[in-house]
Amino acid sequence: MSRVIKTGGATPAGVAPPAGVPSAAAGPAAGTSAASRGSVAAISALPARRGRLRQFLYEHPLAMDGLVVFSSAVLSLSALIEEGRNGFWWQFGVVLLSQAALMLRRRAPWALLAGIVAADAVVLFATPELGSMSAAVWFALYVVALRVRTVWALVVTVAASLPAGAYFAFVYRPGEEFLAQHGPFIGLVASVSVILSNLVAIGVGIVVRGNRIHQAEVRAWAIRRAQLASVQERNRIAREMHDVVAHSLTVMVALSDGAARALDRDPERARSVLGELSSTGRAALADMRRVLGVLRADGGSVGREPTPGGLQALVDGFRAAGLPVVLTQEGESLPDDAAFQLAVFRIVQESLTNVLRYARGVGRVDVLVAREAGAVRVGVDNDGGTAPDGADPALGTGGGLAGMRERAAIFGGTLTAGPRPGGGWRVEAELHWAEGDR
Repeated sequence: MSRVIKTGGATPAGVAPPAGVPSAAAGPAAGTSAASRGSVAAISALPARRGRLRQFLYEHPLAMDGLVVFSSAVLSLSALIEEGRNGFWWQFGVVLLSQAALMLRRRAPWALLAGIVAADAVVLFATPELGSMSAAVWFALYVVALRVRTVWALVVTVAASLPAGAYFAFVYRPGEEFLAQHGPFIGLVASVSVILSNLVAIGVGIVVRGNRIHQAEVRAWAIRRAQLASVQERNRIAREMHDVVAHSLTVMVALSDGAARALDRDPERARSVLGELSSTGRAALADMRRVLGVLRADGGSVGREPTPGGLQALVDGFRAAGLPVVLTQEGESLPDDAAFQLAVFRIVQESLTNVLRYARGVGRVDVLVAREAGAVRVGVDNDGGTAPDGADPALGTGGGLAGMRERAAIFGGTLTAGPRPGGGWRVEAELHWAEGDR
């Protein structure tokens, strides 16, 4: 089914895209229309696919920073225990302070990395026999990898590994018994292990940065597709509105000619014809205002009259195609305005088409069209499931949903689409209508 596009949802404070990554939240280029900018904003606000825990941590960066500090402290627990057991209390404090400094990883990643590497070097060279170091450097390297290109990330990793690597290769002196048992190259092995562990940390950061760049590119592509869909919709609007306005003007000319001929013979008849002429003119003027609003500000869409038979014929056609559709109409019939009827017709048509194309195992589809005071509500619900990933190559592009939104917006309405709590899919629209406007 059509992909859901939700508006709203700003990026949490303190969560900035890494350097060199295109910002998905960047506004459209100057000159784009209002609805196009709205579609772009909706796509930009669309969050990446995350589980509940990841989404919570994304929306609460302080909680995420606290989790990072806790994880680093757990990984550094052996070093803390070893230093405390041997009475190296100032070294214990420096390692503990390195963990707490990770709270600054978003604000000053370079200063953080330099400080943690320096603190580790001081602790290691001050206690040649200990050989315990903090895990905080891994988290600092990960953050730096999110902000620089891969080549520079590798250069930074080598530079950050030099102090600890040199310590284990040339300074570290375990006990004689330990050295005799494990061989003379234990320091060299430990030095290589430090470099490899740092490379793993920086590699994770490089992969995450690549994923974020890919997501930003996908969002930029989606923004371009939304803009293209909006332009196509405006062109179709202009073509369809030509028929509506041309029909109204033709009727007005015929009415004016008839009124002129009947003016002397039947003044009452002429007066009635002039009333019809005035009503037709007002309707045509309203349609022209709508289409001008669409072309200037992307307000929505209008078009030709729906197919003969209206909604019932539309539902019967989908039912004949195998879709178990039930149509319920509440309140009075739809307003006489052809553009308004077409907007309702197209919304129902697009929604049922999406059900027919994308839903699986549908047992019932309910279509509700209810006219209330000043508004018409449209609801299309189905109880089916979506096709599994990869089952259908004909994936939706969101153009149909954008078109329905524009059709609702031209009458000051809204449209939402998304999964139902009990399974299935729901499309809800509300279009406003001035009851006194005939």
